[in-house]
Amino acid sequence: MWIHTCRHPACCPAEMPTRSGGSAVRRRLNHLTIDLHCHVLVPAVEELLAGRPEKAAEPGIMCKTMGEASVAHNNAVMLPMAGPKLTRIEQRLADMEAIGVDVQVISPSPNQYYYWAEPELALEIVRLQNEHIAALCAEHPKRLAGLGTVALQHPQLACEQLEHAVKALGLKGVEISTSVNGRELSDPALAPFWAKAGELGALVFIHPFGSTLSERTSTHYLVNTIGQPLETTIALSHLIFHGVLDAHPGLRIIAAHGGGYLPTYIGRSDHAFKVRPEAALQTKKAPSEHIKRIWFDTVLYDSMALRHLVDRVGASQVVVGTDYPFDMGQYSVHALVEQTPGLDEDDMAAILGGNAAALIGWLA
Repeated sequence: MWIHTCRHPACCPAEMPTRSGGSAVRRRLNHLTIDLHCHVLVPAVEELLAGRPEKAAEPGIMCKTMGEASVAHNNAVMLPMAGPKLTRIEQRLADMEAIGVDVQVISPSPNQYYYWAEPELALEIVRLQNEHIAALCAEHPKRLAGLGTVALQHPQLACEQLEHAVKALGLKGVEISTSVNGRELSDPALAPFWAKAGELGALVFIHPFGSTLSERTSTHYLVNTIGQPLETTIALSHLIFHGVLDAHPGLRIIAAHGGGYLPTYIGRSDHAFKVRPEAALQTKKAPSEHIKRIWFDTVLYDSMALRHLVDRVGASQVVVGTDYPFDMGQYSVHALVEQTPGLDEDDMAAILGGNAAALIGWLA
């Protein structure tokens, strides 16, 4: 689990100046700010899974894929610091105030996907998560909106859970990983899920957990630094080239971490679409056209990277994300937007909150 712990003012919300204390950039950019990439942990899920052999196997898997140094740092520093931020609403609201976020669209911590669970257990895991998130949103309707989750390893159950999350619990959609037990998101078995998401107009936030590169990224925290953006790049590419976006024009997908590497190197995908018959077999449009239908968050760290993303997809497809409360988060969202060349006032207002407000139906 990668959880925010750093006390450096560049990344830790608790160390940032409050609005009243003089966040100059926040005052200059006095726009509604909605964070579409922030997580909560549901302790009841961990209690439910205590003693399960799959849960007990997690530390060994983490050591193999993340490396002992990163696991040791998490256990000694990250996990003790992150608990309040993931589980205590008072801490969350204080951090939102400190970084100038008006609304968080909260979603599950990715370490709680638990795609290994059998149907009965998966039903209970998702119920606990979605009801917990819905309850937080109901308690703080002016500050929080919610994304739930689904047991994507069981596609028919996932469809039922998605419909319940949106229609019964009032959640805006769900968060899913970039693959499911080795199955790509474009797998035909998942077609009913994509059809249901399109039918409901539900948001689908694609957020990786770990990396399939295994030992190749098991040192220097490469599992997150390189691995996670690559996982998003692969997942989006499968959805594009397999024709999932063609088949479901109503899909509303949000990609974490700026969409990984896909927007930056989309020209190569376009070239393959032009010259390789197998690349163009199932999709009717060039990948650069498809990505203009996807929304991307601002977890990019660098103003030139954000400028390039806007050039590729348009300011209308970019939303604020902080990755709260992880240490790989990007919390100076107002400074990032203001320092991005060529954005006018309308662009900045759209990125900071206007686009997200339209996606979740938020009435300020």
